[in-house]
Amino acid sequence: MDDVIKEFIRNMKIAAGLNEQLIFNAWDAVSGMADYTVSRYLKNGVLYCSMSSSVVRSRLFPHREELVRKINAYLEQDSLFVRDDPGTGLLKGIVLT
Repeated sequence: MDDVIKEFIRNMKIAAGLNEQLIFNAWDAVSGMADYTVSRYLKNGVLYCSMSSSVVRSRLFPHREELVRKINAYLEQDSLFVRDDPGTGLLKGIVLT
């Protein structure tokens, strides 16, 4: 059934938008900083997050690579995430602003 759903998502060309939302949800779940995240967007596999607190941003900054690994692991467990989508796949990095 998972393969049928993934094929439907690819055929309808909604994988990129769905993956983007799944990445945003993974950020909220893994980082625990949804309340401090003002805005976020995804470009070329890099997640850009604007934080409302410089203290929170400073605390997260040294943990960016770890967050990328945890977010990617979180996404790989999600049956709706289309890993091989050319538009949006697994995260390559995080930029905190």
